[in-house]
Amino acid sequence: MSEISVHAISDKRLQTDRREFGWRTVMYGFLRSRRHTHRRADEFDVVFIDWHHPWLFFLAVGTMLLSCADAFLTLELLSRGMVEANPVMASILGEGTAAFAATKMAMTGVGILMLVFMAKARFLDRIRTGLFLTIFFTGYCCLVCYEIVSLLSLL
Repeated sequence: MSEISVHAISDKRLQTDRREFGWRTVMYGFLRSRRHTHRRADEFDVVFIDWHHPWLFFLAVGTMLLSCADAFLTLELLSRGMVEANPVMASILGEGTAAFAATKMAMTGVGILMLVFMAKARFLDRIRTGLFLTIFFTGYCCLVCYEIVSLLSLL
């Protein structure tokens, strides 16, 4: 190869770097993820993969929506004379409703992200971590139902 063609190739490589990160990368990785299972036969416990089961997406979004409903219903019940049972959230509620809602959403969101990220890991080498997301979703369903019944009894 001549000196000119080497420079032309290196200039072309600088212009189209496939490692650039953008929305195309995110969408491509979301729609065409490659790592669904372990890479080698001797890897039994897969922790980090590119693809998660759609059920985890349903649980994550559902838990976040139920957390929003819980925050709204909690504030409504507090305005009607009920008392916050959680001492941590009660102290944050003293800072104002915006701080209460922001803290609740942040804590729930971070917890959900961690549970989805570690969904294939095993807690105490027995229970898959993804099961905790199902437990939290069920708990939030029961809590929101309780709050709705309490709100209806106060009307």
